[in-house]
Amino acid sequence: MPAGRQIIQSYGDNRFRIAGTVHDGSVLTFLEETISWPVMSVEGITVDSLKPVINLDDVPGILIIGCGEKFLPPPIALSTALREHGVVMEWMDTGAACRTFNVLLSEARHVAAALIAVE
Repeated sequence: MPAGRQIIQSYGDNRFRIAGTVHDGSVLTFLEETISWPVMSVEGITVDSLKPVINLDDVPGILIIGCGEKFLPPPIALSTALREHGVVMEWMDTGAACRTFNVLLSEARHVAAALIAVE
């Protein structure tokens, strides 16, 4: 895997360890960068909160969304709105999202992840 790839090494205790760096709270993770994401619940996951993803020059085709500790149904309008920006949303609990992101990253897929921190 190329240097700088944002492999998610661990999650829990309201933080993530990604590519050797600890990030407190929720994050947006891209191929080579992870940034803080001020979302703490499913209700905060909106097109507006995902602008750092959809405003990229090279928008990732897949956005893995980790909705927290337990799976909750995704907002239907969110999937439709993301598709209008060329992004396919994959919605799952945060643990599954971390594992899926790592697999897609290892396959060199153009992917991003929006991950709500969990206990």
